[in-house]
Amino acid sequence: QVQLVESGGGSVQAGDSLRLSCAASGDPFRPYAMGWFRQAPEKEREFVAAITWHGGTTYYEDSVKGRFTISRDNTKNTVYLQQSSLKPEDTAVYYCAAVVSVSDTNLVVMTAARSYDVWGQGTQVTVSI
Repeated sequence: QVQLVESGGGSVQAGDSLRLSCAASGDPFRPYAMGWFRQAPEKEREFVAAITWHGGTTYYEDSVKGRFTISRDNTKNTVYLQQSSLKPEDTAVYYCAAVVSVSDTNLVVMTAARSYDVWGQGTQVTVSI
């Protein structure tokens, strides 16, 4: 059974950077795509970024474009989220997720939480002024 474990969260000041990592364990691990979502207190979980596992096509939520970069290392079964120019509104629990049962990786599919089959436990990112 596949498990996802996030790391790299923390408390930083506005303008700082963080790199989140998500390592997958379990065999076999053959996702179609990986994504990052976030959930702030009293808000719904929202899409942040996604990447197709084989082609490397990326998708971003508008508010993080130009500030966040998603990447993956297929050899390590790991996906990353490089965050820069962090803002207080980026404060949230960040979740990593994998798409393993839906082969279609278009924008609509990649940005929908229901497309993702496996989820990590989350890592907290707190950005202060």
